[in-house]
Amino acid sequence: MSIHPRIRVDPLSFIDQELSRLKDGSLYRSLKEANTEKNSKICVEGNLLLNFCSNNYLGISEELDLSKFQLSSSNLGGSGSSRLISGNSALYSQLEQSIADLKGTESGLVFSSGYMANSGIIPSLAGKGDAIFSDRLNHASIIDGIRLSRASLFRYKHNDMAHLDSLLNKAQSYKSKLIISESLFSMDGDIAPLNTLVELKEKYNALLMIDEAHSGGIYGSHGAGLINELDLVKGVDIQMGTFSKAYGSYGAYIAGKKNMIEYLINKVRSFIYTTALPPHIIELNLKALELVKSHQWRRDLLKKNSEYFREELVNLDLNIGKSTSHIIPLILNDETFTIETCDALWKYGIAAIPIRPPTVPGGTSRIRFSILAAHDRNDLEFCIGKLKQCLKQ
Repeated sequence: MSIHPRIRVDPLSFIDQELSRLKDGSLYRSLKEANTEKNSKICVEGNLLLNFCSNNYLGISEELDLSKFQLSSSNLGGSGSSRLISGNSALYSQLEQSIADLKGTESGLVFSSGYMANSGIIPSLAGKGDAIFSDRLNHASIIDGIRLSRASLFRYKHNDMAHLDSLLNKAQSYKSKLIISESLFSMDGDIAPLNTLVELKEKYNALLMIDEAHSGGIYGSHGAGLINELDLVKGVDIQMGTFSKAYGSYGAYIAGKKNMIEYLINKVRSFIYTTALPPHIIELNLKALELVKSHQWRRDLLKKNSEYFREELVNLDLNIGKSTSHIIPLILNDETFTIETCDALWKYGIAAIPIRPPTVPGGTSRIRFSILAAHDRNDLEFCIGKLKQCLKQ
């Protein structure tokens, strides 16, 4: 009887193998140290760059300087516990009422982040025996929430309402149906057909959840969002949004009917088991809401800048997909070419980020340009000029 020596394999060997695969495929990511942005500039690893990679679309974060405010909250530290224990400061009630007033709903509920909101709410609304209908380009937080729910998933082609109608029609035997879409898609800059989504929700007696992370603060009356702009508040069951984009702060919210909010407080694990946001962050969110509501001029500037930048790229015969917003993808397809173009832009002093799989589908790698209200015409012209140079090389 022969005895074969046992071969010992390093249980962590897969890590180096995976890192090598990512690097070889131009999919490797690394962190860059960035200082606080100001106006249209950002300092990254000691270099001052024109900022085309921020979600601070309206420039509100620059106004939320703690040294400028007399905060009513004396606690600048943490909150110490979840909201259901002792972390529910009185400021939360003010913020949630302000959200409800802005969004035109009965109630609001604050979460620690958009990711925590989406990944927690979806499993509380759907489970085994239920069906979820999700746009193929929905954000990762929505995808992860669906996975956690264990509901049957039906992914419809991006913004294809005929496909969604067909899927809903075939799935009428499911106990409950939930349709989920972003209103403004974060990687493509295009807008969902919200009117048709509401029509299909009513036709098939489904719930409808809309993620307004990138449209909140920018569209609608006082920045209430696209749902407000299209007068669809009564047709959308769950409005989700964040304070970390146009509002320039941190955190997220849900807006909806009172009984929906009560249900979520009792069912959403990412709410129940998460430490509350510190009181001074809640107060900064209140101030951000005030600023965004009253600063229409910022929205006007953002719209003007975005229209100009889109038109210039189209005039250069470049592919920006179906963007109609301040999120403008330059779709270059090849991962390596996308990274090389981004690297060249950085050398010219332009901070723009390559977006690659799995964030976007394979073969659709792009540079995502985030246009800001803080950009002036010189910033935009400089970026376009340098982009032309990079693409010629």
